[in-house]
This record gives sequence, C-alpha cells and structure tokens, in this order.
Amino acid sequence: MISPSGLRIGAIFATCMFGTSVFAFDALKFNAPGADEALTKDLWAASLLVAAKSEGTTDPQELLAAARADYGRLVGALYAEGRFGGIINILVNGREAAGIPPLNPPSKIDSISVTIQPGPQYRFSETSVRPVAPDTEFPKDFTVGQPARTPLIRDGVAAAVVGWREVGRAKAAVSGQQVTADHDADQVRVRVAIAPGPVVTFGNLLLQGGDRVRPERLRKIAGLPTGETYSPAALETAAKRLRRTGVFKSVSLTEAENLGPGDTMDITAILNEEKPRRLGFGAEISTTDGAKLTGFWLHRNLLGGAERLRLEGEIGGLGGGTGGEDYKFAATYGRPATPDADTDLFVIAEIEQLNEPTYNTKTGRLGFGFMRYVNDDLTLEAGLGYVFSKDTDATGTTEYQHLTVPLGATYDTRDNVLDATKGVYADVDVMPFLGLSGTESGARLAFDARTYRGFGAEDKVVLAGRIQGGSVIGASLAGVPNDYRFYSGGGGTVRGQEYQSLGVTVNGNLTGGRSFLGLSGEVRAKVRESIGVVAFADFGLISADSFGSDGETHGGAGLGLRYLTPIGPIRLDVAAPIGGTSKGAQLYVGIGQAF
Repeated sequence: MISPSGLRIGAIFATCMFGTSVFAFDALKFNAPGADEALTKDLWAASLLVAAKSEGTTDPQELLAAARADYGRLVGALYAEGRFGGIINILVNGREAAGIPPLNPPSKIDSISVTIQPGPQYRFSETSVRPVAPDTEFPKDFTVGQPARTPLIRDGVAAAVVGWREVGRAKAAVSGQQVTADHDADQVRVRVAIAPGPVVTFGNLLLQGGDRVRPERLRKIAGLPTGETYSPAALETAAKRLRRTGVFKSVSLTEAENLGPGDTMDITAILNEEKPRRLGFGAEISTTDGAKLTGFWLHRNLLGGAERLRLEGEIGGLGGGTGGEDYKFAATYGRPATPDADTDLFVIAEIEQLNEPTYNTKTGRLGFGFMRYVNDDLTLEAGLGYVFSKDTDATGTTEYQHLTVPLGATYDTRDNVLDATKGVYADVDVMPFLGLSGTESGARLAFDARTYRGFGAEDKVVLAGRIQGGSVIGASLAGVPNDYRFYSGGGGTVRGQEYQSLGVTVNGNLTGGRSFLGLSGEVRAKVRESIGVVAFADFGLISADSFGSDGETHGGAGLGLRYLTPIGPIRLDVAAPIGGTSKGAQLYVGIGQAF
C-alpha cells in the first residue's frame, strides 16, 4: 500500500506511458472507486497488469514483475491528473505485491486485485518559473487555482527554456526546482529556476554522411547563418532545405554539447542518402478520358551538387472519348540553392501533342525560371520561355510563337493535400506573352482558390469550397493557341457535364473562351471509420470576352462515396448535368478528394 504520507515529496516529476488494452478477464480485479470514466481509462491504459492479462500472460514471475512496476505507473497516471494523495493496493494471491520478493514469486498466481483510491485533485498554489524571456507563452492552465497536473508542470518549464532559446540562448536549462505537495490544503507549489546561459552564435556546419554531394554545395543548400545569433527556427529551416532536395532519406541537425570560443556552437548534419537514380511507371483509366500510361527516369544528384534531372513521357486518351491519343515528353533540370538557399533554378524542355474534341495541337516549350520558397506556406515562381504551337481546328491550321514570362504564387495551409479538413489553398498564375512572326501579344491569368472547414468530433463533417477562373487579356480569341483558351465540363471543372462541353461558338464551331469562372461546393461526411459520403454541386461559365460578360453557363450536382485509406480516399462520384448540352449521368473515379 502506498499511503498519502508516502506521496509527500519535494520534487514531483512523473512520466506516464500510455498504451491500449482490453479490460475483460476473471483473475484480475481492477477497481478505482471515486474515479471518473476518463481517469479510470487512463489508469487501465497505464497498467502493465491489464496489458499482460489481455495478452494472455500466465508466467508468475512476469505477472509479479508487472504488478510491482504498476505502483509507479499508476502513481504517474494519478499525478498526471493532479491526484497526489492517492492510495494504491495491488494484492497478488491476497498479499501486497510490494512485499513479495521478486526472486521468490509464487509458484502459481490465482488472483490479482488492484484497488486505487485516487484522492482529491490538487490545485496550484504557486507557479513560479524565473527568470522568463520576453514573450514567453506558458500553457493556459499553468496558473494558480488550476488543477496541478504534472504535464502542465513539464510544459510550463519547457516553455520557459524554449523562450530563452528563441532569443538566442541555446544552452538555457533548469538550474533548480522545487515542486511540493501540501496534503493538508490539497495544493502544489511549483518553484523552478532557469539558467538562461549566454547568447550563442552559429558556428560551423559539420557534415556526417551525404558524401556524394560536394560539401560546399551542402553548406550552401542548408544556408546555416554562421556567425549570426542562434535561432531554433533557422536551424529547422536549414534542415528543411536539405530535405527539400530529395537527395536524402533522412536529415537530422544536432547541436554541439559544448560551446566553442566566443560562445559559438557548431551544428552537425547527419545525412542518410537516397539512391541516386529512380525509375517509375504509372497507369490510369477513366471512363471519359480512357487509359493513360506514364513513365519517368530521375537522377537526384546529377553533377554532385544535388541537381535533379527528370525525364518523363506520357501517352493518354487511349480508348477514351476526348478526341484521341495525347503524347508528351519532358526533360526537367533543377538545381537547388541557385542563387541562394531559398531559391531553386529549373530548366524545362517539352514537346506535346493534344487531340481534344474540338482541336488538335502540337506544342514545343523551352524555358527556365526560379522558384522562391518564402516560407512553409508560400512559394513564388518566375521564368522566361519560348513556346511554339501548331493548332488545327474547324477554322484550319494556325502557327503561334510566343516569348512568355510565367509568374506564379502558391499559398497552401491545408492539413492534408488529398483529404483536407482545414486550411486554404490558392494558386495564381500570370503569363504575359509577346507574339513573334505576326502572333498577337497579351497576357493569360489563371487562379484556383480552395477553403475547408471541419465540424464536430474529429472533423466528421467538412465543408469544402472552390473558386477557379481565368482570362486572356490583350489578344483576340483567334490570336492565342487553343490550350491558352478556357473550357468547362468534366472532373476538374463541372462534374455531370461532358469533358470540355462548354465553350464559345465561332462561325458555328465550338472553341474555348477568353474567360472562365468555376464554382464548386461539397459537404463531406464520415459515416464509418473507413467510409465517407459527399454531396456536391458545380457551376461553370465561359465567355468570349476577357471579363466574363454575356457568357454561357452550365452546372452539375451529384453524390459521392469515399473509401478512406492511409494514402488518401478512393473517390467515386456520380453527377447529373444541370443545363448545358450534356445528357445522362457521368461517373468519376480517382484517388483523393475532387479538390
């Protein structure tokens, strides 16, 4: 038995290990009179005896060892809820387990009884952690009068240490502590002293692993600010830059235990490399688009500076109803940290042939650009390119040549790309183009914005909304290639309408418009652990004008089924047209939510 007097200690720090177990057996009695349901579940989860019995353990020595260990584990579970005056009895064959010699266990264990009297919940009478760095944020309930849960004490002390590290004192640590339970008043007093230590500056980046990449390139990619004041955020950013290259399976940055001259601190990068080459293949099938075959070859470290070369090919539209077969081949070269740690260079060459319902186009693209990682959520892109296109449609064959300046920005705070329950996504692309050899000049704008809001326990109901659109400005409809123009209809725009079924009519022929607006809304509900259902509606507008006036519209609505898997939901949508020219329902299958 552990009595209340046995729980009076000067410093109380307990760590609880939580597991999952089933409480359903005859030989073990587990009682916690006075404990609420949540505390009882925590005690069950902490108990090794409960786990041992659920696993069918019968060896007396193992059961006795579990019983003796349970004293500390159950005390930890009580402390975690501010219960510092509890009484624990663990009887093995009617004897207190703590009094049974561990090397002389009973030859047979017939019964085990665990009884826990949790006692009252203690509250904080003092929460003093000193000194504190400016702008330190303590846990909300780490304050006088609140339940004295030990996780709050740990989090409060950790917050004080983190606060000092955030202002450059990397070696901040606890220098003294006094955590005392007053059993007469059911209170806990916390007094902790922090030693901030000196202001630290970053030293050298030491490398361990990653031998295939030149050391000077690794240091430039990481961009560790040597000579500047220490910052945990700067350290994490350096690790993210190294991971972003795709060259490494794992990246870990560790701080030196001891400071160097002038309070400098070296950082060691522990790098585990991926295989330099990778070959991949893929296949997709759609009732509308037909089959698509893809393949790629990737080199992750082409010239020893973490450069990436990717060659990829694609054949699509096999057996589909979207005009015919499509072909594409592309080569992309990327070089990280060019010119600085947060900017990557890319060069792309691409040839493509599209056989769409209303046109055929052959296109060649050559260009280069830079991608800037502003922060974890925002990336910017700018480039320069040359595009040659030869289009054949109902009006004949036309050749186009453009110099392009593609500009883009992507902002993404979604919690899950394939099945978001919160956050926003926004992508904006602006591409001014200069016509060559008599081709018209202008600009093309396209945007896609999405938002998500979850409701209820575990976000079992999610509202999702999407607005997308675009415009061709400064050039006539005939003055731009077909793939610059906008269409609506199909899985990416308006479900229930046939692929590219909405455009504008020119001389009796259907073609894409100069502007597009699309709206989509979904209500997603999780009805079982692996099953979800969706109701959705989509709307699309296409206009011959750059700003959407006098446009044609159509819509679609339907229901969907989701089979939820670890890699993302498998999607099945059935949609019917609202307005427009399409007839009958359309079926869509894929991985991930529709948007």
